[in-house]
Amino acid sequence: MTQVFKPLRTAVVLAVSAFVCSAAMAAASADSGSVRVIVAYKAGAAAKIRNGLVALGGKVRDDLSDDNAIAISVPKAKLAKLKALAGVDYVEEDVVHHILGTRSNSIKSRKVAAAAASTQTVPYGITLVQADQVTGTPKWTPKICIVDSGIDATHEDLAGNKLAGQNFSGSGSWNTDENAHGTHVAGTIAALDNGLGVVGVNGKKQVSLYISKVFDSTGSASSSTITKAMNACGRAKANIISMSLGANSASKTEKRAIDRLAKKGILFVAAAGNDGTTAVSYPAGFDNVMSVAAVDENKAWASFSQYNSTVDIAGPGVAVVSTVPPNVLTMGVLKVGGATVPSLSMEGAPVKGATGPLADFGFGDAPVAGSMTGKICLISRGNISFADKVVNCQTSGGIGAVIYNNTSGELAGTMGDTVTTIPSVGITQADGATLMGQLGTSTYVAIEPDPAKYASFNGTSMATPHVSAVAGLVWSYFPSCTAQQIRTTLINSALDIGDAGRDDKTGAGLVQAKAAIDRITAMGCGN
Repeated sequence: MTQVFKPLRTAVVLAVSAFVCSAAMAAASADSGSVRVIVAYKAGAAAKIRNGLVALGGKVRDDLSDDNAIAISVPKAKLAKLKALAGVDYVEEDVVHHILGTRSNSIKSRKVAAAAASTQTVPYGITLVQADQVTGTPKWTPKICIVDSGIDATHEDLAGNKLAGQNFSGSGSWNTDENAHGTHVAGTIAALDNGLGVVGVNGKKQVSLYISKVFDSTGSASSSTITKAMNACGRAKANIISMSLGANSASKTEKRAIDRLAKKGILFVAAAGNDGTTAVSYPAGFDNVMSVAAVDENKAWASFSQYNSTVDIAGPGVAVVSTVPPNVLTMGVLKVGGATVPSLSMEGAPVKGATGPLADFGFGDAPVAGSMTGKICLISRGNISFADKVVNCQTSGGIGAVIYNNTSGELAGTMGDTVTTIPSVGITQADGATLMGQLGTSTYVAIEPDPAKYASFNGTSMATPHVSAVAGLVWSYFPSCTAQQIRTTLINSALDIGDAGRDDKTGAGLVQAKAAIDRITAMGCGN
């Protein structure tokens, strides 16, 4: 059966406004009149602040004592009194962060991912960053901490690595991944050169991994959770902290933790963001964090990659094939008269299937009561949104929807914020024309769990682990170098691929493993 892959709805949420998301979280809480904030307190004031919180009806969410802070929910009406409590340093919003990677649905990327299932494939990014040119025996094994959605520790391409971790997400455990994003990131860093699947930058176990899990299947997490996770990385003696995540607002508490951990010799690497604008994403925008932009296999800047003065360096981030846990992502399935028709699942469509006769529903402009009862709606693209078309089919009694394109190419659509109850997929214009000649034929349409162990993703989320992994690879040969020296060397040895010199889109250029090693060999650390 031809399988066409589509990501979880939540995996495609990019840099949504942190304020809107935080408001949504507050509205969803048991106390709709409360807000989630971080309260930083002055030295020695912890007990006093906690007592004051109780008096104000506050509820402790997270203990951030490493950074003299506490995350709480408190009635909105009490915020002013909270800020006025003796010993309070500051009160800030508990900003929400999101993963910054989406699944790629191009025909080429699907073929590469499918090939990895049958024979070991070297992703183009490994060559672009020169990981395949590095030889010799490492002097030590740096530890990379991945702050993400966990890892499928049983994955055939990851299980042989040295793994440990901690779970802060409230979903599964650190060695499970209900989103797939974290496992994909881990594969780019350390998928084993074992004759299976793909190869990571550190395919010969040149690094160990510590997993600080912050995301569940929704792909969002609070600043307080991420701060706790970073501190766990520090306690685990991580050398590099890799964060393929971001928010539109800066958190003072996060910055406080990052600055403190950076002083202890940890290198921070984070995604620049996927809005394709000049906006700054955080934590990438902080001074002690390397901000990573994305490029494609031709070393061209990815149009979704945010560009600004904080961008330091670039890594491969378009159609990157890596490891994923089976049956976590979803795929669209369409069979007409028993024959498979290539399809893409509509983002946000429910995971379910339906069988019924195929029926022409035109443009799906308006519902017609009972007209589609028990049928699969065949709908042309155009006039109204995909979500409205599916809702109209559903309202008319339809049990599934197939939307065909009105121009050449595949059709990948979304339900947006609309909740639908029937499966829906998109197909090409040519296939739509063919199916118009098969009306009445028994048709099966479904969104099903995807059993694939490899998938292609886009995003600065994918570029970030390339840089983190190269940092670990280079550092493994030079244990005497400091984190700051490794950062400086990576920047000075990067391949200039944008405007001459540093530019806002790709920073210093494409990260280069062998060039960095050669530079340290010739000039010493940090030159």
